[in-house]
Amino acid sequence: MSILVLVVDDEPDVEALFRQQFRRDLRAQRFVMDFAISATDALVRIANTIEQSLILILSDINMPGMTGLEMLPKVKAMRPEVPVIMITAYGDAETKRKAIESGASGLLTKPIDFTLLREEIDTRLEQAS
Repeated sequence: MSILVLVVDDEPDVEALFRQQFRRDLRAQRFVMDFAISATDALVRIANTIEQSLILILSDINMPGMTGLEMLPKVKAMRPEVPVIMITAYGDAETKRKAIESGASGLLTKPIDFTLLREEIDTRLEQAS
């Protein structure tokens, strides 16, 4: 069974950035990263993760169509055990409050601190094993 981290972001360069930052982990097959370009796409992918151990969802808040905050309760209904960390360019207190109240495990601001994110993924990998 593969261990999956799902990244949800409508910006096309995000996938390349994450693959670059986690290239050693991905090459060593510590986990798999999947990418969704919209909240709707993410919900379909989450519904199809039965064969994989989904350990973390990272989602942008501001996306066209359904926002990350609108997607969050749907994700928690489908997979309540999976932590969701929201990502935003606007790390103000109100955004953080809304994200946490909606069920997010945390909030990262852009530019992303990949050292902090790596620690979070390592923690989730330990819990999954």
